[in-house]
Amino acid sequence: MGRSRYKILNEAYPYFHTLTVAGWQPVFTRPESVQLLFDSFIWLQENTDFRLHAYVILENHLHFIASGSQHSKRIQQFKSFTARQILDLLEQRKATTLLSYFAYYKRKHKTESHYQFWQEGSHPEEMSNDTMLMQRLAYIHNNPVKRGYVDLPEHWRYSSARAYAGQDALLPVVLLH
Repeated sequence: MGRSRYKILNEAYPYFHTLTVAGWQPVFTRPESVQLLFDSFIWLQENTDFRLHAYVILENHLHFIASGSQHSKRIQQFKSFTARQILDLLEQRKATTLLSYFAYYKRKHKTESHYQFWQEGSHPEEMSNDTMLMQRLAYIHNNPVKRGYVDLPEHWRYSSARAYAGQDALLPVVLLH
């Protein structure tokens, strides 16, 4: 049985993604870990035609909407690079408890690594119409509000809601209209 990975059928549309840390471990409570995600998104934006339209980063997963050519390759690059960087950071910080979880979640067939950082696969959703796009945008921005972390979407530091509210955001995005 094959794995369902990055099924991008029409690169003319933006795609909604959810990436989850293996075992839902709370890694993005550390600003350095979030910065590694930001750095990777910025690199993709500056060195490819990858366009980040919206995002939210929570303690153990992130949602985002992005577009561009070779989209599935960009998502694979993002996951591979960020996993390597965050695991290196955790090793430097001697975060042995988290590292032991990631060793536990590693698939036996993955012999090239000791850890599994991201959950396997990706289930991108094509945003082929404005209604779907606006629903996903609202979902992304309201996620921290629904969880009770903030009262307003733009109060969450690690979200593009600030950019959509006309405020300075921590990460550049290409706004959807």
